[in-house]
Amino acid sequence: MSNTHTPLAPAFFSEVGAPSITQIEAAAARIREHAVVTPLLESAVINELTGGRILFKAEVLQVAGSFKFRGACNRLMQLSPEQKQAGVVAFSSGNHALATSAVAKLLGVKATIIMPADAPKTKVEGARDNGATVILYDRHKDDREAIGAEISRQSGAVTVPPYDDLYIMTGQATVGLEIVEALADVDVVADVVLAACSGGGLVGGVASAVRAKSPATAVYAVEPAEFDELARSLASGKPERNSPDAKSICDALQVVTPGKLTFPVNQRLLAGSLSVTDDEVRDAMRVAFKHLKLAVEPGGAVGLAAVLAGKLDVKDKTVVVILSGGNVDGDFFAKVLGG
Repeated sequence: MSNTHTPLAPAFFSEVGAPSITQIEAAAARIREHAVVTPLLESAVINELTGGRILFKAEVLQVAGSFKFRGACNRLMQLSPEQKQAGVVAFSSGNHALATSAVAKLLGVKATIIMPADAPKTKVEGARDNGATVILYDRHKDDREAIGAEISRQSGAVTVPPYDDLYIMTGQATVGLEIVEALADVDVVADVVLAACSGGGLVGGVASAVRAKSPATAVYAVEPAEFDELARSLASGKPERNSPDAKSICDALQVVTPGKLTFPVNQRLLAGSLSVTDDEVRDAMRVAFKHLKLAVEPGGAVGLAAVLAGKLDVKDKTVVVILSGGNVDGDFFAKVLGG
């Protein structure tokens, strides 16, 4: 695949707020003690269905069930002793909650997690099982950041945001670093990498690593159809907002507007953003289970959904799809598989 992407000077990345490759490699070394180097998987059937070579970065097999563990681990491992004593506060629809609480448990740090009342039960219960204090809020009425700021003011707890934080984005970027390194080991260069997008920390981090190490590779975000704020923002050149009435089964990918830190990074590094419908996501979840034997949550399946639905020409191309999370409620997953 040919594209117009040009190599970027190493110094560029810090200029737009993106992590440098040196920072990303340091994060990979830092979190190696706790995080899993997840495999790249391949299915001959999916290759035949799509006409391309589709490789899957299985972050569903990461600790706490998603890529979010990487960012949380990178952040919490750099807390000072005083900050560890004060604890952390995080706000999340689920995967960041699970990741932050899991890392906090590993490091012996007290965690308070602010979650929407309609978050999947498996994610709420998982955070509590990790020993975190969970505070539920109404995502349509309450301001989760204000709740977190007040807790931090009263307790001195360090706020660990889900995406708008350089430590977090740098941790997520290790997904991209692992992809490029694994492909280099077998002398393969990916034409395209697809990553799910909510606030933009994963795709921004992945793009930072991939474009630094493999400048010929294009990186695309993938969003739910009604939460396509990044696609619209890239088109308009300024941050756009989603409708308050927007709905999607992708609970992990529901934000109001692109992140202040992540948007300039994604604006500069991405080839674009694709969107998929809930029905396309359900189909992708079924395909992943049937042919990869993986339980992928809706938000984690959007990249595969885009490929299966023909949102991108993948014929005769090597494409890496990040399956970003697998924390799906059993009852919901059973309904999806039942079709």
